[in-house]
Amino acid sequence: MDVRHFERITAFIEARLTPLFAEETGSENGFGMDDTSRALRALRNAALEASVAKGLIEQRETAEPAVRRVIDQAVEHHWDVLRGIARQWEDHADFVREFKRHAWELDEAPAAAVAP
Repeated sequence: MDVRHFERITAFIEARLTPLFAEETGSENGFGMDDTSRALRALRNAALEASVAKGLIEQRETAEPAVRRVIDQAVEHHWDVLRGIARQWEDHADFVREFKRHAWELDEAPAAAVAP
């Protein structure tokens, strides 16, 4: 898997979430104690946590084989989390097919074939 996959999906999710934190939505910029604000914070935190897998991909190249397997599992898990979040906006014009693919499917396809 390429770091660019994570960059694209996290940018897509962030672009969908950021307007929801705007004051005009009534969510108190996501810092209120209402259920909507709590849900927005939880969703953003899940996306931020999963997006750290970008750093793991870079470390994979120099890692020992046993460590690579652990990194692969972590990257797969984080991709699935981001994929699940992104699919909430599957009907959005900026949604790309790449966000539906499993991590191992991205390994099989050349990066140009899954680019937006």
